[in-house]
Amino acid sequence: MTTTFDLTGKIAFVTGASSGLGARFARVLAANGAEVVLASRRVERLKELRAEIEAEGGAAHVVALDVTDHDSIRAAVAHAETEAGPIDILVNNSGVSTTQKLIDVTDEDYEFVFDTNTRGSFFVAQEVAKRMIARARGAAGNAQPRQSRIINIASMAGLKVLSQIGLYCMSKAAVVHMTKAMALEWGRYDINVNAICPGYIVTELNESHWETEAGRKLVQILPRKRLGQAQDLDGLLLLLASEQSGFINGAVIAADDGFAL
Repeated sequence: MTTTFDLTGKIAFVTGASSGLGARFARVLAANGAEVVLASRRVERLKELRAEIEAEGGAAHVVALDVTDHDSIRAAVAHAETEAGPIDILVNNSGVSTTQKLIDVTDEDYEFVFDTNTRGSFFVAQEVAKRMIARARGAAGNAQPRQSRIINIASMAGLKVLSQIGLYCMSKAAVVHMTKAMALEWGRYDINVNAICPGYIVTELNESHWETEAGRKLVQILPRKRLGQAQDLDGLLLLLASEQSGFINGAVIAADDGFAL
């Protein structure tokens, strides 16, 4: 018996898709059949990614999105559904961080991190879920209701407190609990809400850090003294996005090589 993750016919909305893990998530979903809506503030980068996906035979759309602006969230989700159709899969990926001791956190630091990681993630999920719930109510009684998936990208820092990035840890811990609350309330509408908590993953945004003295020291305290690669999350992403995850709801899954243990 074999299992494949065929997302043909599914519409996936990926936030923070202009770079890093978001871009990887979009490519993987498209390669497995999903029609992908790429969302972020950096529209030119999204257009480049769309061209790459289309060159590989996939389908992608571009929408401008600032997750710290509620009007932008509403407009982006509405645009996505007009362009591509009802959203089946949300990958709630936008995130930012700062590095400092908690005693040095300013009002601006706090708002920067929480407005994107916590408030932004919440209102993106809420806007998408409103539409998913409306469709579920309209389809009540159908033998095969439309299955919806929300995948919140949290962090192992939401499970394990780390020095110098305590503010980030706090924001991602909120995303972990948010995931469980959403799963509890929205599961009855065939919406499965789960969270991925990545560990230290190499991306184009941080690869230079791992060549510094501080980066090399950090690698040495990891359980197997190695960093993850973006492709290490592919299988978990596809599982949670697919219909094979029908019995997985409210799960918070660490993909961190054991660091949060």
